[in-house]
Amino acid sequence: MNMQTPISSAAIPFAVPTSRWDEAHAATLTPAELLLYRSNLLGSDLTVTNFGGGNTSAKLMEVDPLTGADTQVLWVKGSGGDIGSMKLDGFSTLYQDKLLALEAHYSGPDDDDKMVGYLPHCTFNLNGRAASIDTPLHSLLPFAHVDHVHPDAIIALAASSGGEAATKAIWGGKIGWLPWKRPGYTLGVQLRDFVRANPGVEGVMLAGHGIICWAETARDCYEHTVALIADAANYLNAKMAEKPAFGGQKVAPNPDRAAIAADLMPRLRGLMTGARRKLGHYSDDAEALEFTGSAEFLALAALGTSCPDHFLRTKIAPLTLAPERLKDDAYLAEKIADYRAMYAAYYGRCKRRNSPAMRDANPVVVLVPGVGRITFATDKTTARLAGEFYGNAINVMRGAEAIGDYIALDEQEAFDIEYWLLEEAKLQRMAAPKPMVGRIALVTGGAGGIGAATAARLIAEGACVMLADRDATAVQAVYNGFAKRFGKDVVRAVACDVTDEAQVAAAFEACAREFGGLDILVANAGIASSAPIKETSVALWRRNYDVLAEGYFLTARSAWPLLERMKDQGGTSVVFIGSKNAVAAAAGASAYASAKAAANHLARCLALEGAPAGIRVNVVNPDAVIKGSRIWDGDWRKERAGTHGIDAGEELEAHYRNRSMLKRDVLPEDIAEAAYWLASDASAKSTGNMINVDAGNAQAFTR
Repeated sequence: MNMQTPISSAAIPFAVPTSRWDEAHAATLTPAELLLYRSNLLGSDLTVTNFGGGNTSAKLMEVDPLTGADTQVLWVKGSGGDIGSMKLDGFSTLYQDKLLALEAHYSGPDDDDKMVGYLPHCTFNLNGRAASIDTPLHSLLPFAHVDHVHPDAIIALAASSGGEAATKAIWGGKIGWLPWKRPGYTLGVQLRDFVRANPGVEGVMLAGHGIICWAETARDCYEHTVALIADAANYLNAKMAEKPAFGGQKVAPNPDRAAIAADLMPRLRGLMTGARRKLGHYSDDAEALEFTGSAEFLALAALGTSCPDHFLRTKIAPLTLAPERLKDDAYLAEKIADYRAMYAAYYGRCKRRNSPAMRDANPVVVLVPGVGRITFATDKTTARLAGEFYGNAINVMRGAEAIGDYIALDEQEAFDIEYWLLEEAKLQRMAAPKPMVGRIALVTGGAGGIGAATAARLIAEGACVMLADRDATAVQAVYNGFAKRFGKDVVRAVACDVTDEAQVAAAFEACAREFGGLDILVANAGIASSAPIKETSVALWRRNYDVLAEGYFLTARSAWPLLERMKDQGGTSVVFIGSKNAVAAAAGASAYASAKAAANHLARCLALEGAPAGIRVNVVNPDAVIKGSRIWDGDWRKERAGTHGIDAGEELEAHYRNRSMLKRDVLPEDIAEAAYWLASDASAKSTGNMINVDAGNAQAFTR
């Protein structure tokens, strides 16, 4: 993410898509694969459609598995899919003749929800992919290939008071116009009837919703869709060049906006109380800075979004903040409270007799002039996507205002979409979230064996993790592996030497900016040294204390203000990775062992200080974690082998294994399991404790 994105006084133009069709590749594909190819091309180009948005279809001849006869089957993107990344199993397949016969059950707009219930009865070949509510838009049209997309340039026309006139100006009647109607069977009937009444039409603009078009081949349909979007973009770009966007710039981008966001996000997150904690996403892209700094910002932001795809991600309206009052906690608390009250009033005005209970009333989108756009959700991916969708909404508003007045969704229509019973049913079918979803952790020594294993354990249970390590190359390698394994949204990495106060502060600032705050600190960065007292230099002594005592102090001190913010949301956790040597004396390692003992006692002191703020502080004491450990790859291995008078290879590992009471190796994953337990709610009533993970060592018994 570029935190210093430049902004121009000229309006940001719409990107103009071009065809990316590869006929040589297309010639090798089956009809179903051609549909997938076309869909992936459309969905992977964000100038054509948004993530998860749009749907495509093809009416293909298939062999009926029951009768053996040829039958026409509608292949259409299934519910909840993303045409840019979907595979063939992302399509619903339905008997076209059965879909057409459904009209016998339809008696008017009040039947829309009822008609969705009939779709599973039309399933072809036992396909388990649920059909989308947009299925009738495809089945009721007589064309072989149909695309329905809603890119920014198209929605800008669809959401403007001048949109219908512009549609006629651009396409001269070849593209029709239908007024707003919520997606469903009624819209499909209206669309079908419009096309019948206008036989030369090549597509239809759906007000507030997007465009639908068709052709007789997959390639023609794809290129028709792309050409229509390009036409709209070129037209709007010419109009936007005639005047400043959003009435011109009023507030310039703040050069310190990244630091401001890092300070603001934990303040807001701590105030967004509810059933689950929030994850944040910050963007200072050109769209956000242009819009929030404009003269018309407050008036347009209050209107909310237009396209249903945008609205479902961003809520009825964003929260706007005055940039000069961001340090005022009372102001922020008042603004969050006011937003929650506004949302409750909106629910009260619009609810139906059978509406689901009111959902989370906290804002999703927060806009700050000169700073940019912050979005919050219960997981990082959803927060990022909400920000991207609001960026799309900004583009729509800019284009819509260039040709008329921007028109947002009617409040009651917006509510009926947000609290649609079909949408509620979809939410209820979703799997329960993992226990760490909504939690943010920072792990020092994140490139080492214990640090990486602990981070992986936390991420696997749903947490977002900032990896911090002084070895920039190593921590980047761990990040790359985790990003591939778990996805890029849930992990970040920063180079950080825990003995450098400025680097430590910068690491926590990055964590706050990337994720919104902090819930868990795992202080793990460490070194090890072995030398008799007569051979222990002052430099060696200080190096151990710099990393193992002062390093833990610096990381805990930087974490503390972020952790305190979460007092009203169930509290937070600090886990120190200590050592068996912190409680059991070790010959020839006085600098290391005493520095670890200092860190363990620091943890006990912090447990006392943290309790009133709900901050739990506990310690895991490992012993002889040799496999996978970077510390044991260096001189420490040779030094400890020398102390015991044994070989530094497998003999050393056998020595420590046999020395333990349980005669077992201790692995990084074993330490990670203990750290995870102490970080989780399972240990919510534990603080000031030490857990030994050493396969049993009587000397290290803490009581």
